[in-house]
Order: sequence, then C-alpha cells, then structure tokens
Amino acid sequence: MNEDLRVVFESRNRQSCADRALVLASLEIPHQLVDDGLSCALVVPAPYSAKAYNELQLYEQENPPARRKTPQRIEHYDAVPGLIGYALVVCLVAGMAGYSFFQANWFVAGRVDGELIRNGELWRLFTALTLHSGVKHLLSNLVFGVFFGLFAGRLVGSGFAWLAIVLSAATGNALNTLLLDPTHRSIGASTAVFAALGLIAGYVWFGRLMSQDRWSNRYGPIVGGLALLMYTGTGGPDTDVGAHLLGFVCGFAAGFTLIRLGTIPKDSRSQLIAGGIAFGLIFFSWAIALGI
Repeated sequence: MNEDLRVVFESRNRQSCADRALVLASLEIPHQLVDDGLSCALVVPAPYSAKAYNELQLYEQENPPARRKTPQRIEHYDAVPGLIGYALVVCLVAGMAGYSFFQANWFVAGRVDGELIRNGELWRLFTALTLHSGVKHLLSNLVFGVFFGLFAGRLVGSGFAWLAIVLSAATGNALNTLLLDPTHRSIGASTAVFAALGLIAGYVWFGRLMSQDRWSNRYGPIVGGLALLMYTGTGGPDTDVGAHLLGFVCGFAAGFTLIRLGTIPKDSRSQLIAGGIAFGLIFFSWAIALGI
C-alpha cells in the first residue's frame, strides 16, 4: 500500500473499525486497520481518502449509534401506613375470632363458602381474607403480606395499593369459587398476598419501569412474579392454588388498570380516602357477616 496514508476513522472500539473496514472493502477502497492495543484506526492511501471519508460519513448517517433507553424514573410513595393497617386488621380479626367476639363463630360467618356465595353472600369474598387457621398460617401471610405490600405501596401509595389488593383478592376469590365445586371452602390472606405480587408485576411491566431493550428486562417482572408464585404459592396439601393464581392474575390486571388510569394522586388525602375505602370494605363485610 502507498506510504502516503491518511486516517479516515479512529476509535477505541475495534468492532466499529471492523464494521467500517467492511464498508471500504465493499467499495474496493484500499485500506488498512491499525491497532495499537488502546485504539484502532482505518488508514487509506491519500488519493482515496476523500472518497473513503465521504462513504464513511454516509454510512454513519444511515446507521446512527443506538441510543440506550433511559429507564423511567420510579417515584416512591410512603408504604408504611398501609403495612400498619394490614398488620392491625389481620391480627385484630385473628384475636377477635379466637375469642368469639359478639358470641359468633367468625370462621363459619366469614369463610369462603361456594354455595353461600352463589346464593348472594358476597361479603365472604372480603371477610375470608382476614381469617387464618392458626398462628403459623397467620404469621406466614403477615410476613409475605408486609413484604409484597411494601413494594406495592412504594409504587402506588399505601391507599391505592391496598384498595387494589383488596378488590383484586376478592375478585380472585369470586372467580375461584365459580370455577370450583360449590362445596369449596377456604380462608386466609394468601389470595391478597399474591394479588399484591401480581399488582407489582403488572404495574412494573405495563409501566415500562425497567429497561425494555432486552427480553429478560421486558418480561422480567412477569417471570419473577410467576416464579415466586410457583415457589411460595403451590406447596402443601391444603394450599388453595387456584385462589393464589387467580389472586395474582387479578392483581396483575389491577396493575395494568392503574397504569391506564394515568398518574396516581400523590397527596395524602387521596391516599387516605383510597385506604379508607379498602378498610371500609373489610369492616362493613364483617358487620354484615356478624349481623352487627
């Protein structure tokens, strides 16, 4: 090659040099790739430098560098009030049910009963979420409920998170009741726990709160949610897998709905109202169940 060489491209990225070398090769322009270990350069004989430079400019115009999408900034809300509310409700109901307050059998009055729900006792869809068969059952749902509720509350706020969770869980109970035999009975906040997990997965995915360039990032929230569902929601002979799955699905749909509704109110008053509605659904459902 002629000793009078001109640099037409230089970069620390060897692949960029190699790509442009292919462009010059396709145009039959004599060239040489020089690499000193730190950077590389494309050089061509002086008579070809103008043409080579112009062709490389055209190549760069037609192939602009890919710009990495900046992940959407996630604004965190205060999740603590919702967590305190959840813990107080399930613990308070557990204590009152254990001591048969109001001289009532809380389990008979509030559990999911397929036949009775079909006959119109819809309050059971809510009351069953606060009943537990024992200390171990209660502690399990308390721990997982606080864990997933923390993330849900930080995403959409305590009030809207728990309103969405309660409604999703009740819907999951309803669908599960319709799909199973009328004699089906169940209790527990686990449906709400998996509704919270589904809410997180749906809100993050539909809100594109993770980088969407790679498939692992696009589907990460769904895969992660389903993995946790399989790991924590399908064990044990008494596990109501249908309620767990449908709770997750309904929570996922709630996440989509919240995204479609737009910006969630940040002010504490709106969050308080939403949380009050969630508490009110539980309170009035128990009032009807116990005939207070």
